[in-house]
Amino acid sequence: MEKELIGSQEWCSFESLNIPSVKARIDSGAKTSSIQSTNIKKFKKGKESWVSFDVNPIQDNLSIVLHCEAKIIDVRIVKSSSGITDKRYVIKETVRIGDSSFDIELTLANRDGMDFRMLLGREAMKDRFIVDPSRRFLKSQLTDEEVEKKYSHLIHEKSGLSIGLLATDKSLYSNKRIIEAGKARGHEMFFYNIQQCYMRLDTVTPEVRYRGGSIIQDLDAIIPRIRPSMTFYGCALLRQFESIGTYCLNSDTSISQSRDKLFSSQLFSGNDIQIPITGFAKSPLDTKDLINMVGGAPLVIKLLQSAQGKGVVSAETNKAAESVINAFKSLQANILVQEFIKEAAGKDLRCFVVNGKVVASIERSAPKGEFRSNIHMGGTAKKVKITVEERRLAVKAAKILNLTVAGVDIIRSNKGPLLLEVNSSPGLEGIETATGKDIANEMIIAIEKKLKYKRL
Repeated sequence: MEKELIGSQEWCSFESLNIPSVKARIDSGAKTSSIQSTNIKKFKKGKESWVSFDVNPIQDNLSIVLHCEAKIIDVRIVKSSSGITDKRYVIKETVRIGDSSFDIELTLANRDGMDFRMLLGREAMKDRFIVDPSRRFLKSQLTDEEVEKKYSHLIHEKSGLSIGLLATDKSLYSNKRIIEAGKARGHEMFFYNIQQCYMRLDTVTPEVRYRGGSIIQDLDAIIPRIRPSMTFYGCALLRQFESIGTYCLNSDTSISQSRDKLFSSQLFSGNDIQIPITGFAKSPLDTKDLINMVGGAPLVIKLLQSAQGKGVVSAETNKAAESVINAFKSLQANILVQEFIKEAAGKDLRCFVVNGKVVASIERSAPKGEFRSNIHMGGTAKKVKITVEERRLAVKAAKILNLTVAGVDIIRSNKGPLLLEVNSSPGLEGIETATGKDIANEMIIAIEKKLKYKRL
């Protein structure tokens, strides 16, 4: 059989699932094909196992939802590129690409943050296609208008709030998910790059302007996603938005406090929240006593401005600890010295708090040879059930910093749960993938509750 030529992207359709068009990335690196799915639920139809699931066929538009059902033919454990293990149901459906129709196996996967709602893997391409990665849509071309027309019966008019997302990179998973979630609930969503915003300070008409001089006005709310390097300017922008009457999901004060690890540690210890024994000093002359004060080596040394595991090192011996501390001091860097919790075995908990409630929690494990359980550094994550004490600790920590949205990191020790730190711009990818929870939606709901908005 002569093989057909396809591009790196193609339009696919599934008549049995009532999906008229979905853009697929042709991926020879993936064995099995997959399709974006949410609300995945197994059920029985007679003696057979079936699955119901929702598909959002158009990227960046969660308001268009197709409800699908299919027979389960297999269950597979899949490990993503970020190290997260996921159990996926496998279904078998007939796909149409151009004039060709054939059966393929599809895994049901949450691909909300991906650029494509579907992947076509090499099993589906075997003995059928040859891929030209430099070309796209060789089998069929569809304009945005043509795709919209296919789904016109599912498109709803916007009638909600105007919400701005203040961040740096629109393409990040978390930012894309928040924008999608807001649109899905009928709100107008706008992305503003922090670096391209500027302010007019005036007692009569204070303003925030965006690139080209357009005035940002009539926003109901701002969702801040401020990276550590932009904390000063990002918080200044939040104060300006607050001055013109825009609600900020996390305030400038709460973000600033969370980023100051020394100040936040003082707040926690002063409010009866257990943290690892922590030391802070200015003079290298006090290094030895500083080390002994936290129980000696092994210990952890953190830069006050550290984030996502960067600027955090461990020292196995007192001598190594002295060398690292003195090296940081010579650079005039502010550091914290913290006791090492050996029994944690390289694991910690990330509790995602929204509006005073833990909406999801995961256990993160460090990669081999590391002590930091950071997914960005090759660690893994899995859904975990936390204790009542851990839940109260997470909620209280977020409340002390007055954070509506917070990623609270907790470590389990022989002394009970200890608070490591609180992140005011926690990422969504790892925790949404591991738990299957729609956390972005919870963030939008928190804004609706604050502004007393009722959906029609």
